[in-house]
Amino acid sequence: MNSSKFEFLIAGIPEKVRYLEEQGFFRDAIRLINKILAENKGLPSLLKSRLEWEPERIERITKDYALNRKQAFESLKKQIPNLAEKDFEKWMQEGFIECREIEGETKIFNNFLPNLLRDNTEIKKRIQQPDKASEQTTKLLHKHIDTIIEKEGTAGSRYVEPVKNRISMTLKIKPNAVPEGEIIKVWMPFPCKNPLQPKIKLISASPNNYVLAPENSLQRTIYFEKEATKEEELEFRVEYEYIACASHQKIDLAEVRPYSRNELYEKYTSEQLPHIAFTPYLRKLAEEIVSEESNPYLKAWSIYKWITENVRYALVPEYSTIECISGYAARNLRGDCGVQALLFITLCRINGIPARWQSGWFLNPNRPSPHDWAQFYAEPYGWLYADTSFGGHEKSVEKYHKFYFGNIDHFRLIANTDISSEFTPPKTHYRSDNVDNQRGEVEWKDGNVYYDKWNCELKILAHENITSIPS
Repeated sequence: MNSSKFEFLIAGIPEKVRYLEEQGFFRDAIRLINKILAENKGLPSLLKSRLEWEPERIERITKDYALNRKQAFESLKKQIPNLAEKDFEKWMQEGFIECREIEGETKIFNNFLPNLLRDNTEIKKRIQQPDKASEQTTKLLHKHIDTIIEKEGTAGSRYVEPVKNRISMTLKIKPNAVPEGEIIKVWMPFPCKNPLQPKIKLISASPNNYVLAPENSLQRTIYFEKEATKEEELEFRVEYEYIACASHQKIDLAEVRPYSRNELYEKYTSEQLPHIAFTPYLRKLAEEIVSEESNPYLKAWSIYKWITENVRYALVPEYSTIECISGYAARNLRGDCGVQALLFITLCRINGIPARWQSGWFLNPNRPSPHDWAQFYAEPYGWLYADTSFGGHEKSVEKYHKFYFGNIDHFRLIANTDISSEFTPPKTHYRSDNVDNQRGEVEWKDGNVYYDKWNCELKILAHENITSIPS
């Protein structure tokens, strides 16, 4: 069994503390936590660590739920100019607008709007301006997948349709995020060596005193240090070029073999606490989904099919505020790409199917965005792909739905091949994202620097189709 520095999340919190948090009495919850820590010197180590973390988690929740009713209403009215107060209140009561009580005030989830527009068919009809960028992205993606499918059965590598990408990523830290003269430490994601991206070249980095992690790092980064100056924004920038491929593998079910019980099998069929946890509920769910199926490939297909048909895509609060992500997905039957990927990985591992994480960015030229997906292992084919969020989006079109089980498009930038892995050099304080690394991480000697103190931007400078991978 593997675990991360956030393993203490499995401890949970005392019921009195949980009650106060659920009621939104955060200040009272923190006072009670401090009292428990002060009066109980023999606390179990996991519980002690969890209670020490909890005030930080509470602070992050308040940042995720920062909108009041008026702010949320005005945000939605930009999409629906004739929006009435009664409509807004109705959608609040029906649960389409995600909110929680915090210190006696209703606070609304910052990302409520994309979820609302995605979930409510009534609202979709009232939107005046359709999302043309999304439509163009889907059209380009379908054209790419159609090209791959049309070539099915032709001789050659499973890694097809290579492209050369040139990327810049900029991270800007707001003025006065840390005291003047202190050293700010920054880790930015950087592509790792992988069959999908066999060629990677660093073009430039600023400042130039960087440390580039080894190409096989599980969560690869480029690291910088810089002295904070008074009332000035600090900028960190990296530019690189890499080749990305799609992967397409035709499977003969008769050839699929049982697994060898080797080191790879043991590693990728184990728990990875706190988010890949074999809870009683998840064990029962895994058993129910797979039923009597014995073929490992078809077991994984059953899990993929169940998730894509039953777990709706939705933006969620920051991962660091969720106790167990796979359990969250299975209870709420909703979640974003990473939440769905962790549920797939967990259910596969419970069923003895090696599965692991991949993430970075989806680099469709019309709209690049952070993205997560999964891999599963099938003998004798090796590691295959499962993108449950894309598969769920495409569930109404069979060929695209099936494509994202076993295969992957070439619009990918992979920086991470595992969750919660150590950086190079190691990060000292709590991470802003204790699971993934797509936006980067920032800290100074006295603590982590959270997302509200900085922002990052990724740009696609070039996206060129090539006929072959240069040697």
